[in-house]
Amino acid sequence: MGADREGRGRHRPARVMAYAAGGVLVLGGCASMPDSGDLRGVESTPRQETQVRVFAVPPGEDAPPSEIVQGFLEALTSDDPHYKTARQYLTGQAAKTWRPEVSATVLTDGPGAKPEAGGGGEATGEISYMLTGTKVATVDAQQAYAPATGAYGRSVHLTQDAKQQWRIDALPQGVVMGESDFQRNYMSVSKYYFASNNTATGSNAQPTAVADPVYVRRRVEPMTQVVSSLLKGPTRWLGPVVRSSFPTGTALAKDAAALTPDDRNRLTVPLNGKAAGIGANRCREMAAQILFTLRNLSPAVDEVGLRAGGSELCALTQGEADTAATRSSARHPDYLYFVDGEHRLVRIPAGNSGTKPDPAPGALGEGETALRSVAVSRDEHTAAGVSLDGKSLYVGSLVSGGSLGEPVLRSQGRAEKNRLTTPSWDADDGLWVADRDPDHPRLVLFQEGKGDPVEVRMPHLGGRIQSVRVAADGVRIALVVEKGGRKTLLVGLIERDEKPGAKPVVSVAELRSATPELEEVTTMSWAGDSRLVVVGREHGGVEQMRYVQVDGSTPDVPAPAALTGVKEVTAAEDDQLPLVAYSVDGIVRLPSGEQWQKVTEGTAPVYPG
Repeated sequence: MGADREGRGRHRPARVMAYAAGGVLVLGGCASMPDSGDLRGVESTPRQETQVRVFAVPPGEDAPPSEIVQGFLEALTSDDPHYKTARQYLTGQAAKTWRPEVSATVLTDGPGAKPEAGGGGEATGEISYMLTGTKVATVDAQQAYAPATGAYGRSVHLTQDAKQQWRIDALPQGVVMGESDFQRNYMSVSKYYFASNNTATGSNAQPTAVADPVYVRRRVEPMTQVVSSLLKGPTRWLGPVVRSSFPTGTALAKDAAALTPDDRNRLTVPLNGKAAGIGANRCREMAAQILFTLRNLSPAVDEVGLRAGGSELCALTQGEADTAATRSSARHPDYLYFVDGEHRLVRIPAGNSGTKPDPAPGALGEGETALRSVAVSRDEHTAAGVSLDGKSLYVGSLVSGGSLGEPVLRSQGRAEKNRLTTPSWDADDGLWVADRDPDHPRLVLFQEGKGDPVEVRMPHLGGRIQSVRVAADGVRIALVVEKGGRKTLLVGLIERDEKPGAKPVVSVAELRSATPELEEVTTMSWAGDSRLVVVGREHGGVEQMRYVQVDGSTPDVPAPAALTGVKEVTAAEDDQLPLVAYSVDGIVRLPSGEQWQKVTEGTAPVYPG
């Protein structure tokens, strides 16, 4: 380390980074501190250094204001669990009132800082610095991520304490850092709750799990962080459509140590008295929520035991969790479906390397009506198809010999592009489709795929729907919406008001953008519990395929291999199955770890859903 100092605090290391390299800690990352003038931005750690750990360095004796500000910003990017070192840069009172956990502001680069005009100077005993940058996102007190844009500007004020040491006495709440430091420090984890419109009644009924992604600090007891967040309840956005099986007020026991599984991968979770006395079925649901939430964390958890009041409430294994509740990514479809050159519904076994499709059983596969797009129910018993001209929606069973009957819906749009979208099925056999007729644009739902359509209320849409995909959990919906020449991907919540004897009222609420940087979304599909695959382009850019989270963040997984001329894409919630697309080469698929492979000629590929 370059630790020699010339004069007051020069060349002091701002932070120490340790790399795991064959069991040896290699130290690096020294930063030179200016004594005066504008502060450079905090240099973010390169993202590819996945094993880097950053340890904050406390302020040096007689450090000037510029070094105090710089050191504090560097300390925010460290792995210090409670920001103890960062607080050393603050006055005693500021250290008590500063709450770093209330928010994280993410900037494109590390925050820059410069003295404010009229903000005093070293000779006056007080000075202010303005922190600046361009916003990318924010993470709130519930650990929920939201994309953000615009300039960031916040002031910090410094003063000299009784020992004539410069310290920060006024600063914004929360933390701020560059994007690559955020990606190194934080990771996305999905908490799991249950769809509130599914109360799991009956002996064989199962509640449906719904993913709620949050961001936690990667190296600060992530298992404890995630479980604590799960117990506090869902994020504000998802809250209206889900429920938790944990009684209100449930939290980790006050004397609970950091959560870690034992040598048999069993995790014991001590809860406070709010959880005492619960029934066996409810306890199993609580344990399932934890197991689903921890499924992708390391170290692995194979079993969860819940304790309260000094006794064990219940225990559940990973295998048993899938019998206690339904999780969409645990489903494995039997077939991939698409439309062949004769405009019939055909299928290939899902995950199979074969290239020769078979006609799907039933009228849609027998070519009774020429099709342009299709959707298959999640149980693969029923299919829906839109006619070749886009005017008519048909529903038929996937049973040989079945008749098709009259269309269940007709569009009056004059041009083909202004008629029906590709339909989509929800988890309860509800069939969704949008009519793009400019004179009567609407989103409709056929409950159980039949009967009179329910027109879905969308009070805050502000555009025309071009594509519809309902999540397997039945409470979230993805829409491509066109407005002002832009086609953007929005994700909303499905709210239902169903009263006996009354026509159901269904609404889509809380729409938010999942791809704010894309101005032309071509096609999209759900690709997991909280992930979508999207094809689109940025302003002035070229077409690209990427994964996005429902909260608008980018998941820490490789993007799909490049593919030109993509017109439609489909993915299964089970990520072991390949992506499938309709491109200039016909139907193509992307097996894990391989390149795109041509399957056959055809259009409109879909997995069930």
